[in-house]
Amino acid sequence: MASYPVIRSARHRARLSFPPHRGHGPDASVLRVQTIRAWLAVGASLAILAVFGTSEDWNEAQQQYYVRLIATPWLLLLTAPVVMALLFRKATPARRTEMRARLRPVLRSALRFFGAFTAFVVLAGLLVLVFQETIFGDGSGGAPDATLVAVGLVTYALVVWLGFFLWFASGTVVRTAFGTADVHPALPALLTGVLVWELSLISLVVSDLPPGPLAVQLLAVLGGPLSVTAVAWWEIGRLRRAR
Repeated sequence: MASYPVIRSARHRARLSFPPHRGHGPDASVLRVQTIRAWLAVGASLAILAVFGTSEDWNEAQQQYYVRLIATPWLLLLTAPVVMALLFRKATPARRTEMRARLRPVLRSALRFFGAFTAFVVLAGLLVLVFQETIFGDGSGGAPDATLVAVGLVTYALVVWLGFFLWFASGTVVRTAFGTADVHPALPALLTGVLVWELSLISLVVSDLPPGPLAVQLLAVLGGPLSVTAVAWWEIGRLRRAR
């Protein structure tokens, strides 16, 4: 209960810093198809685990979820400049100048997110040091220093706030790709199509194939990336026709 105001503040600030629907965005039909595809993917994954999975497979699926949650923003930071550079090369000079002028808010959004992530890591490390010093101290067994306790409580509150800020911001950051639709409406779809294959490759490297017969394994490995890519290209096609 004491953490609730901190969590609520982090959620409010994340919504303000990374608006869920900023600038350009997919239309209602695209959002509907994306939602249906996402739920079908979840249902298929649960069905495969329920029929063929063991307790280890369930644990591995949970670990993959956290790996993707942590890796996706970093992959986005590395992938976005490459995709943007390719898009800039294909754009006309006039369009290139317009896109370059709209890059600044995207860069600010990326720096804000990764600044918060860096602060979270630094403060979490500081909290561990304070905790060790408070618990173990100099080995005399005396009462912990009041200043250290105060620093530890403040640091703990900041770590909790930043952790939930990043948690609430991550979904929007990944979905909007730091607001890159303001630079070019097709950028989020292009980035999504690239990221899904990168994440699939990471999943294959860090974990085994999904449970089940070979056909089920291939469907589980390739079905997600192929369906996401198909929806992304369909979205790009709609953007082209709308121009």
